[in-house]
Amino acid sequence: MKKSKFIRSTIILMIGGAITKILGMLIKIVMTRRIGTEGIGIYMLISPTFMLFIALAQLGFPIAISTLVATEKKNNKNLVFSIIPISLLLNSLILGLIFLISQPLATTLLHENRCYIGLLCIGFVLPFISISSILRGYFFGKQKMIPHVVSNITEDLVRLLVLAIGIPFFMQYGLEYAVAFIILSNIVSELTSILILFFFLPKNFHLSKKDLIPKKENIKDVFSISLPATGSRLIGNIGAFFEPIILSFILLRIGYSNHFMVTEYGILNGYVMPLLLMPSFFTLAISQALIPTISKAYSHGHLVYAKTKVKQAILFSLAIGIPMTILFELIPEFTLKFIYNTTEGVTYLRVLAPVFLIFYIQSPLTATLQAMGKAKEAMNGTLQGMILRTLLLAFLSTLNIGMYGLIIASSVNILYVTLHQYKYVKKFLKM
Repeated sequence: MKKSKFIRSTIILMIGGAITKILGMLIKIVMTRRIGTEGIGIYMLISPTFMLFIALAQLGFPIAISTLVATEKKNNKNLVFSIIPISLLLNSLILGLIFLISQPLATTLLHENRCYIGLLCIGFVLPFISISSILRGYFFGKQKMIPHVVSNITEDLVRLLVLAIGIPFFMQYGLEYAVAFIILSNIVSELTSILILFFFLPKNFHLSKKDLIPKKENIKDVFSISLPATGSRLIGNIGAFFEPIILSFILLRIGYSNHFMVTEYGILNGYVMPLLLMPSFFTLAISQALIPTISKAYSHGHLVYAKTKVKQAILFSLAIGIPMTILFELIPEFTLKFIYNTTEGVTYLRVLAPVFLIFYIQSPLTATLQAMGKAKEAMNGTLQGMILRTLLLAFLSTLNIGMYGLIIASSVNILYVTLHQYKYVKKFLKM
């Protein structure tokens, strides 16, 4: 029964992930063809800041909710409604912070004034993303994957439609307004997702006054999981946040132009990275299905079963990763031309593709550590990898090798963190 439930959950998430990945690529195609390489460059300069604030706003609540709901020891309604007010308060504080730092971040650190409006827009999107992710965490804990899949597909369809209609209108006012609109479009898509998730609540679902009163015990339990769990993600996002700042500072100082920085960074992060991350829908689906399964098995001492699931997750991840790596190595021109109508970034794609084959198994390994309550070990691996990556990036960028400093630093980070997570999964599961 356990086995069939895990496989069923994985298959549902994989199918949904495939559909949303296709929709995501269509969204990316609309963006790249409407705002061009320079517009994508501006968006990608903003994107690490966006991801960092999403991690801060969520604070690991979805993983904590999912883990606690899976243990079946809590009043799940009270668990969710104990965290939502805290989440909204946190988002309000972050909004204020964004208003304070956006101007100096755009002009002084990113060296691109056109980022300012887009950075401001981030704060208005975060509450919708936070609530949506908390609700998804509840359904994951229940191992009900269909609500997640349907909400994701609907969300992407709505966003695709909104972008296709809205970008041409805002392009009339300049690239910076089109980029800001792309960020704000998340409000409509996340709101759609929230409404869909509410639709999947049981028909006999009702809330009592008792459910709505936050409990200190529930809040404490959520934070005991969420803070260490968000540590890994937050560390990674902090590293990504400093990436364009370090790159722009050093490259501009040694003689590269701002146009080179915006354009090449846009090619690498707007064209190449999304292609390399395309198989991650598969590994993410496996990781999401793995968390409640491993959590329950490990808490009951079923190590053999847990080991089997981890090995399956690694094999499944490689099964999709190997063919995609071969595709990117043999015909990168075709892939880039077909999706983005460009061949810019071919060399970057060929260099990074073999490294990302290792990256595809990192997510299931990290999810396994988090599910076992070993989020601290996962966080340490991410922290060490981020420090190594940042130091390498700063040093290699001075060698006058353009974006290859970033490529080498990212590759070393992937190898280090994956090996670290594997070492500790092997240790705790006695593999």
